[in-house]
Amino acid sequence: MTALRGNRLIVANWKMNGLRRDGLDRARTLVVRASATPPKGCEIVLCPPSTLLHEIRGALDGSAVQLGAQDCHQATHGAFTGDVSAAMLADVGCRYVIVGHSERRAGHAERDADVAAKALAAVSAGLTPIICVGERREERDSGQALTVIEAQVRASVPSSLTLPFVLAYEPIWAIGSGRTPTTAEIEAVHALVWRVLNDHFSGTMPDVRVLYGGSVGAKNAPELLAIRGVHGALVGGASLSVEDFWAICAAAGRLDVAA
Repeated sequence: MTALRGNRLIVANWKMNGLRRDGLDRARTLVVRASATPPKGCEIVLCPPSTLLHEIRGALDGSAVQLGAQDCHQATHGAFTGDVSAAMLADVGCRYVIVGHSERRAGHAERDADVAAKALAAVSAGLTPIICVGERREERDSGQALTVIEAQVRASVPSSLTLPFVLAYEPIWAIGSGRTPTTAEIEAVHALVWRVLNDHFSGTMPDVRVLYGGSVGAKNAPELLAIRGVHGALVGGASLSVEDFWAICAAAGRLDVAA
């Protein structure tokens, strides 16, 4: 198990939610909270829909909340209608980008190789990729979860990475369901992830933070964030409520920096 270097990371993934007025109000309220009572040892990233990136960047200016995006294309430019490159995201002020979320893998037929290419594109553009992995319910029930996750990590994380990145374990069956794996199951996955990463990088691993995602909420955040090997959270539905999301950030801030 690798100790946490630096702050815990709490990422808000708004997914396809939020029109201009609602999104800006939510972002501004979050900034007020972060400015008034900044959680110690906690880094906060907000990933709104791409239509809101420019204006929300303005709302976040001067605050401790960083801007992220929900996806990028692996190419730097070209005839890719509807896609956005990592360089474009960096140009608008993003610092992070999510790649390989299960909803992208399922809905857009993204493969592990696509995710790895996006991660490399993100790093090349100066962004920190948040690489997502996770098993389906039937894979968990059949005892294949660890095998599936190991294969995803090896294929989705480029072994050539030398700059910091984030890996998020999100069991697909837990997303939006209100159900989470047991503490022992999460601990086992995170222990596996660290073993695989150490082997994958042959002992020269860059700085990595490993997050948990999947039905993270205000009530279960203290328990989830205290699990050994969990360095933060990728938050979906609960991030649409400033109260709930801030409670998660506060829970992270109450933990010791060393994991």
